Parts: sequence; C-alpha cells; structure tokens
Amino acid sequence: MIQTVETSARMVARADLTSDDLACMYGLLSCYFEGVTREHFQSDLAEKNWAILIERAGRIVGFTTILAYETHFEGDPISVIYSGDTIVAPEAWNSQTMPRAWIESVAALRAEYPRGLYVWLLITSGFRTYRFLPVFWRSFFPRYDCQTPPRWKHLIETLSQERFGEQYDPIKGIVKLRHPQRLNDQLVGIPPGRCDDPHVGFFASSNPGHTSGDELVCLTELSPENLTSAGRRMASVFPQW
Repeated sequence: MIQTVETSARMVARADLTSDDLACMYGLLSCYFEGVTREHFQSDLAEKNWAILIERAGRIVGFTTILAYETHFEGDPISVIYSGDTIVAPEAWNSQTMPRAWIESVAALRAEYPRGLYVWLLITSGFRTYRFLPVFWRSFFPRYDCQTPPRWKHLIETLSQERFGEQYDPIKGIVKLRHPQRLNDQLVGIPPGRCDDPHVGFFASSNPGHTSGDELVCLTELSPENLTSAGRRMASVFPQW
C-alpha cells in the first residue's frame, strides 16, 4: 500500500520567517516563474506582513504572501487583504491545504482589521488562481456572467490606483508590473479544453497578456455569507468570523 504524505500549513508573520524559510520560498518561486530575482522577491516580501507556508515532509511546497491593511473608500474605512507572490508546486495541486489555510487565515485576521467592508484584492496572471474565486466565493468581480456594479468598479479602480499607480490600466482592468513574473514553460498558458470552462474562458479573454505576466485585478468581499458551499467546507472557523 502506497502512503502519501499529507500537506500542512502555517501562517507566519513576515518578521518571523527564518532564513531557511526565505531560501525555500525564493527557490520555489524561481523554479516556476521566469524573471524572478532575489532583490525583487525580497522587495515584494518587505511590503507584506504575513505568509502562509504549505509544507510536505518538512519541505515548503507552496506559499502565498499577504498584506493586510486598512484604507478609506468614499470617506469610510475599509479593510483589505492583498495577495502577493503565490505559488503551489504541481505535487500539491490536489491538496485542499492552501484554500483551507488561506480562508481560515483571513478569517482570523478580520479581528485585527475590524473596520468597514472586508475585501480581497487579488491580481493574477494565472487561470488557476482566478479559478479559486468561483469555487469558494459566491460573488466576485470581474466575472463572465454579469457586469461589475458601478460601486465595485469604483472600488477596484480606487484600490488599484492607490496600490499600483500608473502600472494599472483602468480601461482594461490590468496591472502591468514594471518587473513582471512569467510562469515558466511548464505552467504558462491554458491547456486545451480548459477554456470550455466559462470562468477560464473569461479570464483568458480579459487578460490576453497573461502569458507575459499581465495581472488581472479582481475583488471579492470576505465574509461568511459570501462563501460557496465548498468555501464553507474549507472554513471550519467561519461561524466565529
């Protein structure tokens, strides 16, 4: 009988990441992305305050970085989770550890950022990350089956211009980073047939430059009520959210 080693997750404050953690994170990112330099990795990480590490048999096989912060929109406070560098090695794609850890982590962070609407600001050049939205969240934007409501469109533009400045194209809803990271040949592109999924097809048409590292800006409300049934199964702590 073949036994598979399960993955586990831990959320770590950026300041508490060890030199071994950092070396493994950089190694994993540079393995699957082109254009990654240690300087850019360290610069991006310095802007974040948390990381979620996915491990198997003592090895980091995935991670995502998080910037949790408060800003203002139309005169009111708003709390934001912004996702930074994210990668999961193919060997851990079938694991639910990352979505479970991510949802439970942002639920826990709500206690530290309790004011106003709580949203996830996501930029993505990969359809797999975009596909996370319809699987776990009932409402998110942009999406194939409805127009983005004016207030949400304004919020996306406000947060994007605040964070990315001239790198953000409000007409296309795309961020063109000065130093884009492009998935390598193993992961870049969308496999044949996947665009039959309307969400994947929408991502491809909305972000035609994704293979060059262009990032589609997405936004969703982080709340228990906005979780899909799959999201609720991931979030064992959501009743206390």
